[in-house]
Order: sequence, then C-alpha cells, then structure tokens
Amino acid sequence: MELKSSAFTHKGKIPSKYTYDGKDVSPPLSIGGIPKKAKSIAVVVDDPDAPMGIFDHWIAWNLSPQQSEIGEGLKAPQQGKNDFGELGYRGPCPPPGSPHRYFFKVYALDSVLELPSGARKQELEKAMEGHILDQAELIGLYQR
Repeated sequence: MELKSSAFTHKGKIPSKYTYDGKDVSPPLSIGGIPKKAKSIAVVVDDPDAPMGIFDHWIAWNLSPQQSEIGEGLKAPQQGKNDFGELGYRGPCPPPGSPHRYFFKVYALDSVLELPSGARKQELEKAMEGHILDQAELIGLYQR
C-alpha cells in the first residue's frame, strides 16, 4: 500500500491549516494499493517527538476499503480518544523549537472491528492484531 497527501509530501512540512495553529482539520489522504480482501481501514496519527513520549493525534477505524480517498476534515465512522482527551483529529501542536515528525499510518484489515468509539490507540492496536493485511505510512513535519 501507499499513503499520500495532496497537502504535503513525505517528510515535507504540514501546512498550518491542518494544525492546532490553523483550522485544525485532518489533511486529505489518498491510499493506493488497498488489498482486495480488505474489509476495513484504520488510521493512526501520532507524534513520537513529543516531550512526554508518543502523543496520539487521531485514532479512527472501520473506514470503507472502497474509499481510497480520506477527505479533508473527515469524520470517521468510529474514532478513538486522542491524547488531547477528545474524539477525532487534533492537529500538530508542538512546543516551540525543533520540528516534530507526525506519522500518518493506515492499516488495511481483514475484518470490521468490534471496538467502541472512544477507544485508545492501545485498544485499537490490540483489536488489529492478526488482522492487518497491509499498511502504509506518511510522515509530515511541523515546527512552531
């Protein structure tokens, strides 16, 4: 699989529109090469450079594998609680200083997950165990 965005390139700068400093909406994503056997797609966005460890910005699952485009500001069918304590996407909000890396990850799954909205990333990862057909990653950078 391959993950791209029309808003930024791999290891390129994330426009402020998609950050806490801007409109704080999720960027458009395009997924190529989704396996035909996929029953759902999951999305995770996190920041491994956060001062207190990996910080989760978006956890979503049960997106349709027939939909290879994840539109800007998408409200996913089921979303987990991010590390802001909210459901849905919250954009980059690093402390001033060096740029942070934001990992946008998509997973093609062989099932639809039975996971309640509001689940945390660890719960999603556990539910995905043994069900990942393929995955892709896109890294964006943001600095304040």
